Amino acid sequence: MADTLSRLGLGTSPLGNLYAEVTDHEARAVIDAAWEAGVRIFDTAPHYGLGLAEKRLGAALKDRPRDEFLLSTKVGRLLVPDPSGVGRLDDDGFVVPATTRRVWDFSADGVRRSLESSLDRLGLDRVDVVYLHDPDDHWEQAAGEALPALVELREQGVVGAIGAGMNQWQMLARFVRESEVDAVDVVLLAGRYTLLEQPALAELLPLCAERGVDVLAAGLFNSGLLARQDVPDDATYDYRTAPADVVARARRIAAVCARHGTTLPAAALWFPFGHPAVTGALIGARSTAELHANLAAFAEPPPPGLWADLRDEGLLEAEVPTP
Repeated sequence: MADTLSRLGLGTSPLGNLYAEVTDHEARAVIDAAWEAGVRIFDTAPHYGLGLAEKRLGAALKDRPRDEFLLSTKVGRLLVPDPSGVGRLDDDGFVVPATTRRVWDFSADGVRRSLESSLDRLGLDRVDVVYLHDPDDHWEQAAGEALPALVELREQGVVGAIGAGMNQWQMLARFVRESEVDAVDVVLLAGRYTLLEQPALAELLPLCAERGVDVLAAGLFNSGLLARQDVPDDATYDYRTAPADVVARARRIAAVCARHGTTLPAAALWFPFGHPAVTGALIGARSTAELHANLAAFAEPPPPGLWADLRDEGLLEAEVPTP
């Protein structure tokens, strides 16, 4: 994962109609705009819109040179037909018909079936990275069956790198620590290493650095809280309304950013790259306007003095590495 924009990837959960409908045309425009800007990392999952994000991403990339982009998807949730869902919408946050449902399955057979279905939706014969997706309540099967199945698929050349993607750091650390050497290539860490909070710093990131495991940071805005310079009262944090003290902390960070001529979103996007284990980061966008705003925020790194002032004000601990 190279410098500048090539270090940023496009996450596609918004393009699977997360919380609000996005048209096919709008989704295609976002992916095309990302490509034109130089983004070459794309992340998706069956979970995102019950396969809709995979279909949209595959359609947008089908005429792009395959060796010029890196695409990741995930396994762990099989999509199965659900006739009982006719006439209602998905109840897992995506504005899509509920005629398909998710079934947790981290068995070896489930991994192979899930990946085969993803390749069909994407219109591809291989993917570059496959993550175990949110195995929080499925450690035994994910570690004992799914991960070995992915290792086998990697050896066969069906997938490139393999790992796990989660909203917690503890189980990711367990995958890295307890798996066979070189079994895990990369982890996707959402929300737990951000400008707001860094609970993954003490154990997961040093462990990944020691083992040569790449870290892809996601959820850099903590689900919206850090996405705007002016933090609203109803800002979201971890997909819920942010507590007042968390909003206050974000506003204090934003004020320091303003003093240094930068913005809260810019600092949030640059922050994780201060750690040597972090090799890339994902941003999401449901419109070209959102995409361009994020790319513009990443166009120039914040001044070094910003990080020192954040430490002085108790908003960053002394041991936290910064860009």
